[in-house]
Amino acid sequence: MKWLEHQRVRYTLSHHPIPHEAWEGLMHEADIFRGLSAVERAHLRELATLFLHRKDLSGVQGLAVSIEMAAAVAAQACLPILKLGLGYYDGWVEVVIYPGAFRVDRDRTDATGLVSHEEHALSGESWLKGPVILSWDDIAADLAASHPGHNVVVHEFAHKLDMLNGSANGMPPLHADMVRQQWTAAFSNAFDHLQQQLAHHHRPGINSYGATAPAEFFAVASEYFFTDPQTLHHQSSAVYDQLVLFYRQDPANRRSASASSIGFDQI
Repeated sequence: MKWLEHQRVRYTLSHHPIPHEAWEGLMHEADIFRGLSAVERAHLRELATLFLHRKDLSGVQGLAVSIEMAAAVAAQACLPILKLGLGYYDGWVEVVIYPGAFRVDRDRTDATGLVSHEEHALSGESWLKGPVILSWDDIAADLAASHPGHNVVVHEFAHKLDMLNGSANGMPPLHADMVRQQWTAAFSNAFDHLQQQLAHHHRPGINSYGATAPAEFFAVASEYFFTDPQTLHHQSSAVYDQLVLFYRQDPANRRSASASSIGFDQI
């Protein structure tokens, strides 16, 4: 069976690769991929190609999803699992893409039992065992210009990783060489610090949305990890170090090495 799956993978990669032009444009234009080596970009292309053949990407409200759009979603979705493997996204198949922010209506029950109806405009949402829902306007904005600490695709797919334990609680399944107590201490301290900053009306070091729940803090921290790693490291080196262990990547070091290489080439 492993041999058959290996053959299927080889066939997909050789017969249905993401077009070279679309891929190279994405790699050179989107800041989130800065610093990736040629080998890492090649591996990311393979993961993104397989992702597009295992997941159903569908546009709604008249949105037609082009190969360039699909490649952009797949590449950003696969960046967090570059060193983990596509198996981390097993158990669900659908990515739904809206033209822009989409509205959701929900009933909320507070601690006293009072039920209220709320409407929200969202740029993304992840469902346990269900689809990832995204806004193309927000994806395009992230690709067009650098927005440090913000990437809707990374945010929602971080939730998918978090949910692998059965619920979104800010703790994805840790690797065998990681220490649960160290993860808990790092994230709890940083989460509490962010909440204290907001409670005292101080300007938060990272997006205040991370203070709403541990699951959101993990997703926001993941956004910073891949788009603005220096800021995350400055705000909480302990959280950054835990994410290095979990994602098995070091974006801050990767970007620093890339910047040094560019500077040397220009001498």
